[in-house]
Amino acid sequence: MSANTPVPEHPALSADAFASVTGWGRTAPTTALVVRPRTYEEAAAAVRGCGARGGIARGLGRAYGDAAQNAGGSVLDMTGLDRIRSIDAESGLVVCDAGVSLHRLMQVLLPLGWFVPVTPGTRYVTVGGAIGADIHGKNHHVSGGFSRHVRALRLLGADGEVRTVEPGSALFDATAGGMGLTGVILSATVQLLPVETSLMSVDTERAKDLDDLMARLTCTDQLYRYSVAWIDLLARGASTGRSVLTRGDHAPLDVLPARARRQPLTFRPGQLPGAPSFVPEGLLGRRSVGLFNELWYRRAPRARVGELQKISTFFHPLDGVPHWNRIYGRGGFVQYQFVVPYGQEEALRRIVGRISRRGCPSFLAVLKRFGDRDPGWLSFPVPGWTLALDIPAGLPGLGAFLDGLDEEVAGAGGRIYLAKDSRVRPETLAAMYPKLADFRALRAELDPRGVFTSDLSRRLAL
Repeated sequence: MSANTPVPEHPALSADAFASVTGWGRTAPTTALVVRPRTYEEAAAAVRGCGARGGIARGLGRAYGDAAQNAGGSVLDMTGLDRIRSIDAESGLVVCDAGVSLHRLMQVLLPLGWFVPVTPGTRYVTVGGAIGADIHGKNHHVSGGFSRHVRALRLLGADGEVRTVEPGSALFDATAGGMGLTGVILSATVQLLPVETSLMSVDTERAKDLDDLMARLTCTDQLYRYSVAWIDLLARGASTGRSVLTRGDHAPLDVLPARARRQPLTFRPGQLPGAPSFVPEGLLGRRSVGLFNELWYRRAPRARVGELQKISTFFHPLDGVPHWNRIYGRGGFVQYQFVVPYGQEEALRRIVGRISRRGCPSFLAVLKRFGDRDPGWLSFPVPGWTLALDIPAGLPGLGAFLDGLDEEVAGAGGRIYLAKDSRVRPETLAAMYPKLADFRALRAELDPRGVFTSDLSRRLAL
């Protein structure tokens, strides 16, 4: 199929009844008609069949907020488009459907000596979702966001045409990080990373406070491909910002023990040892999180070098805990992630101090460094410090508290991450994303009827 070729009608399109749809944070479920296309033709028919409330593509539902919801409209469940269409084992190029998950790519590609170029904290993300959110990982300071490794994508537009979109074009830059609002990504060509083994060589150390952590990251982060710090946001006083810093790279073959060298590229994610098969509702509160944080910090080694870990242990520990998003209770949770530029370290200190004094019960809190700005108009990373934390949605006064943090972030020249947002104000967002007007103008030109619509886009007038 060539660029700009209309996709014909397909008679086998099937749709679910209206169903409740929510993000991973479970904060604001809405009802939509969920359609699950299995071919490009069915996807085009689903787009043509969207009513007045429009439609939005959805992958595996790991956006935390309302980006993949569409109240009263259509939601296209893209997981039925899950073919890996070609692999060039010499150059590391893979062509796959948008519904293929990073988990599936790892299963297929690791035995061939290739790894996904960027992975977030879960491997249960589709390739289409990875582009739409322009996901980042522990290696952004080295490798940038996911879309930087996309060589081309196939995009189904509101006019029913399929376009081949390449980096450097305005449409590519609007689609990368555009939260599915420029069209339905059907497939992508992705450049992979060569690896010798499926193990990671990991260094771990403790930092006594936030300044100690930032100094360690600033001085030595360039020595590692991957870097992340778990941060204790309940610690106060002299211990504010105490952290466990974990950094590493793909282990070379020659550091593996003899037995592991027999099958160096085996991918066995499995479940975390001792992890429950079911997570009860509302497992964590402030007291239990405080106890967990204390134990986690004390258990971490003061300094350990060269530990061999599975890929799943290093990148995706929570994937081994089924339904972990239930731990904050029926009301769900908000994941708040922001970035402030380098040179705004004092703003970061103030924000961490405010969170610590507020006593937000968050055990999932991580700090990373970002590298160069990505080309996507709404891509989240800019060079600077990024902090992500989970907060129970029912915490009293949470809305006003986060609004105050938004103002602090925007005042420092920073921004929040749309893939995790469920509550930022439209006027605040405009101050954070200088290319927002360009994004809106391109959308109006390509999709004047507003076919591609989501709860997120309505809330923020995207």
